[in-house]
Amino acid sequence: MPNILSTSNKGWARDLDAGLPVFFMDQRAARRAGPTEQSVAFESSPKAPTRPLEPVQPDTTNSQNRAAAPALVVDVRGVSLTFQTGDGEVQALSNVDLPIGAGDFVSFIGPSGCGKTTLLRVIADLEHPTAGTVLVNGVSSEQVRLQRHYGYIFQAPALYPWRTIERNVALPLEIMGFDAAERRKRVGKYLKLVNLSGFNRKFPWQLSGGMQQRASIARALSFDPALLLMDEPFGALDEQTRMVLGEDLSVLLSRTEKTIVFVTHSLGEAVFLADRVAVFSARPGTIKQIIAVDEPHPRKPSFMTAPKFHALRDQLYGLLHDEIRKTVAESARAPETP
Repeated sequence: MPNILSTSNKGWARDLDAGLPVFFMDQRAARRAGPTEQSVAFESSPKAPTRPLEPVQPDTTNSQNRAAAPALVVDVRGVSLTFQTGDGEVQALSNVDLPIGAGDFVSFIGPSGCGKTTLLRVIADLEHPTAGTVLVNGVSSEQVRLQRHYGYIFQAPALYPWRTIERNVALPLEIMGFDAAERRKRVGKYLKLVNLSGFNRKFPWQLSGGMQQRASIARALSFDPALLLMDEPFGALDEQTRMVLGEDLSVLLSRTEKTIVFVTHSLGEAVFLADRVAVFSARPGTIKQIIAVDEPHPRKPSFMTAPKFHALRDQLYGLLHDEIRKTVAESARAPETP
């Protein structure tokens, strides 16, 4: 299979400061890339063709019922995925169905290794399912990736240390061919949105971890994707910083009406942020239950002390407890690698 990163002379750009190649992602992911590779591959890819997406032709049967149904941004149907490893097959996902509507904030939570990030990567076309289909706004996830209709935020900010914050945020816009005036306008808008106005000339190493992750969010928003895919973006931060960024993300959602899919291991974070929480089983991952959180955005800090918050958190814990035990027991039975 082809490599995930390619330096074909038809599709590469150069960082003007450092003279380093900016890689683009091939159409098929041959392996899992590390966080830095992933961010370079997606957020720094060269300009893709601007032809409009061609929607999948709908099935006209029972059209009256479907006409009344809300539009889906993400439609996951019967998705299974099996990895081939040196120790044999590993079934990561099994027959997953998940509809996500416009403006929804959906959190994935489950035991370690249950397939949360794998499903996020399938939606992003960074992994390919063994079975099932994924549509994003009615077209294949591959088409959506090639047309940059989503932003992907990884666990690590992966900012270029030799670029200022404003030039890190502007990088996708440079690659996509936006003129200087439009770049300045967008950079200023999204730095303000994530509360980083005044830090535009700073370098990443001059900012805290939480501020760097805010810059990463601004970069993903800079080309105005309707869909944000977030893989534990606050996982490496301290609890206080996570709380503040969670509040900021809820405000951002209320202002932009983005559709967000968010992977987390934190019960409280899932309840505080999400409109719906998809609870995963132990591997092979399936969606055991979806919990609705009926609380408007932006969410207030007082929500975290409300009885409703604690009832939902306790419900999640009850659903996850046995699945976590299964994962621990399975890990104990796994043979040691010589």
